[in-house]
Formats: sequence, structure tokens, C-alpha cells
Amino acid sequence: MTVTLTGWRCTFLNQRRLYCGTFSTWKFLLMQNRMSTSSNMNPVAAVCQMTSTADKETNFSVCKRLVEAAREGGAGMVFLPEAFDYIGSCRDETLALAESLTGDTISRYTQLARLHRGSVQEVGLGICYDLRFPELSLALQRQGADILTYPSAFTVATGAAHWEVLLRARAVETQCYVLAAAQVGRHNTARSSWGHALAVDPWGAVVADCGGEEVGGSGSGGGMVLVEVDLEKVRETRRNMPVQQHCRDAGFYRSLENAGDTT
Repeated sequence: MTVTLTGWRCTFLNQRRLYCGTFSTWKFLLMQNRMSTSSNMNPVAAVCQMTSTADKETNFSVCKRLVEAAREGGAGMVFLPEAFDYIGSCRDETLALAESLTGDTISRYTQLARLHRGSVQEVGLGICYDLRFPELSLALQRQGADILTYPSAFTVATGAAHWEVLLRARAVETQCYVLAAAQVGRHNTARSSWGHALAVDPWGAVVADCGGEEVGGSGSGGGMVLVEVDLEKVRETRRNMPVQQHCRDAGFYRSLENAGDTT
């Protein structure tokens, strides 16, 4: 099941029905989602997207609304994108807005997280550009991760070309759920982001997509998908195709790199 909130519109999907409506419909959809997820032990994750600007207060309001909606929907985990606190229009503005980890902005987000604390699974964390390096995702999987997350702010050009295929590749090679919150739309006159916050299952199938600028652009209230994380599917995928057991040891691959070295 997937519930999608985009701006002040929402979509509720399951295998048989599709509902669309305004925000007033949201309470009904949340009730349906709670009824469904309460019957099993699978955790629910909220994968969010938003359009950050240099206005920290507005950014915080959007994040707070998304977190609260996620909690109402039964989510035990909420994933916000890279740079959810702010995106400056230039280097000087970015540096002027910067704070320490004990500053007011991070303290407010920390308090928000504590107020809405839920269940957390074994999650491996990368950020944006890390998505391009399979070595990190494989190392996180070997450390026990069942979920990989890549909070990101891909550009429109790189997002259109590489975003989905990289996320699906990381899911296939690790047999993990990959949850990627994303920035979307125009942040300022100099910068725009691709959007399409995605959830990918351990088989590499996209199970949720927040869409691009046309549904979550500048000035919107953000977007969100609620995704059921089926941990049995993780175990089943790894059991039926045990690629980590079949992988040769690291020494074999190093020997190939050195095979042409005759000095």
C-alpha cells in the first residue's frame, strides 16, 4: 500500500482502488492506512520531498507538517531530503546561514524528532553523491542494513539521466529497500532539483514515486509517500538469490586489478 501527499492533495493506492481528493480527504485515507498496517508487523516509512529555500522558518514549517502527517499515517520512520534546513542562493548566503550542530535550527529539528519518535530498523545512510558508489552500499549491507537511504538534492540534468537507475541498482545489488527523500523544484534563480523521491524494493522495483516539479515545485507544501517495508521480502529475496554468498572474496578482484602489472 502507498499513500501519497502532494502539496494539499493526496492519493491513496492499494492493489484494487485509487482515491484522489483534497486535504479534507486525508483523514479518511489515514484511517484506511492505519486499518491496513495494524494487521501486520511490517514497519511503515515516510519518504518526503520538499523545496527548500533560504527561509529557514518556512522550511521548518513544511518539515513539521510532513512529519506530523507521517505520524498520523502510522509511519515509524520519516526520511527528509538533503538540505531540508535551507538552501542558499550563493556561497556567501550559504555560509551566512550556517549554524553549529548545537544551534537553534538543528535543536528545533532534534526536538521535533523526539516528539515523534518511532520504530527504527537497521538503516544504512548515504547522502546524494554517495549513491554513485556501490562499495558503500555493499559495506552497509554487510553490516546488517535492511534499508538504505540517500537523502538527496539531484540536479534536473543528473536526476533525469541517473537518479532512478542508480537507486534501483543499489537495491538490486544489496537486496535492500532503498528509500530516497529528495529536493524538488526551483529553490532560487540559480538552482532547481529533480525531485522524484523514490522507494525501491529489494527486487529493484519502484514501489513509490513522489513525482517531479509539476507536483511538488517551489511554494508547495511538500510531498510524501508512505511505504510498507516488508522485511520478509528482504529475507526471501536474499534466500532465493544469495548473491552475497556467491560473491568472491576481495582478494580475487584485487588480483584482477593487478593482473596487468608486470613491473
